[in-house]
Amino acid sequence: MPKKIGIILINYQDYAARFLNACRDSLRAQDYPAEMMNIYIVDNASTSETFEYLKMNYPEARILTRPDGNYAAASNLGLNQAISDGCEYLVSVNMDTETTPSWLSELVKALDSNPEAAIAQSKILLFPRSEEARENPRINSLGNIIHFLGFGFTSGYGETDREIIGYPEIKGYASGCSFIIRAEVFKKVGGYQEEFYMYHDDLELSLKVRLAGYKIVLAPRSVIFHKYEFSRSVRMFYCMERNRYLTLLIFYPARLFLLVGLAGAAMDIVMFFYSIFGGWFKEELKIWIYFSRYSTYVKIRDARREIKKISVIKFSEIARNFSGRIEFQEIANPLLKYIGNPLMAWYWSLVRKII
Repeated sequence: MPKKIGIILINYQDYAARFLNACRDSLRAQDYPAEMMNIYIVDNASTSETFEYLKMNYPEARILTRPDGNYAAASNLGLNQAISDGCEYLVSVNMDTETTPSWLSELVKALDSNPEAAIAQSKILLFPRSEEARENPRINSLGNIIHFLGFGFTSGYGETDREIIGYPEIKGYASGCSFIIRAEVFKKVGGYQEEFYMYHDDLELSLKVRLAGYKIVLAPRSVIFHKYEFSRSVRMFYCMERNRYLTLLIFYPARLFLLVGLAGAAMDIVMFFYSIFGGWFKEELKIWIYFSRYSTYVKIRDARREIKKISVIKFSEIARNFSGRIEFQEIANPLLKYIGNPLMAWYWSLVRKII
């Protein structure tokens, strides 16, 4: 019998007006039994206008509301509601996507076929914006990579789509754009850490799942098209940098934290000057202020304790698969390519031997 699936979409500001209808139509076209699909839309930073718009345009979806823009908390709200409603599998999917008809059934098949896996990520392709792109689609993500300094980036970005056999293991983390997770595992690891707010929340969840002893796999026949837009907003800079530090402080054992400290200090110097020339120095100051508060370290301490409770494997086993190179095409530059990456890769190769 088909499993009951909870599918969670997050709306924020004008997202629904821009993306909902196309996403909705593609979800309605799924070959998975409609009566086994529960759709939840979390209206993040909800207003009466957005709530009514969602009800009118997606009447079969259950609309949940939140007063702020905390993406991690909004995800928890939707996913936990799906669990309360008896959903066995939970799906997180971006609203700025269009799914293929077998997208959901192939995600379900990936977990059913891999009992050791708790998460399966779709093959995420860039949405084609031209006829040439439709004929030769490009990859957005085949699973994401974790850098040893605490941030992540996609694998396969910009490459031509290709056939992938089986269910390859993702050694980094699953992209929050489109993945399925077992409900009991989501509960076991405590869901998303809401302190992350947005960005790298999927990295944080995936690390907990892997520490709890489960695998993450790619479901290559679950295909979704992402209307990806890279934005260099100051809020994005603040959240990504702050959450990079949070990742290090929450997950890294003290010995590994000290070993990466030298490279981390060098990265901090680079980011300091980057913030000045990029117009983000105020955001950099906010990060320093955040980490100067006693309350921040209380939250970090509590998070570390919770992770220790669920961990059945050592973090060093996961860390060996971290990357020493930054291969995010959107910020590639000659200094990074010819100086930064070779030095970081060399240093990380030394640290990997020690751990």
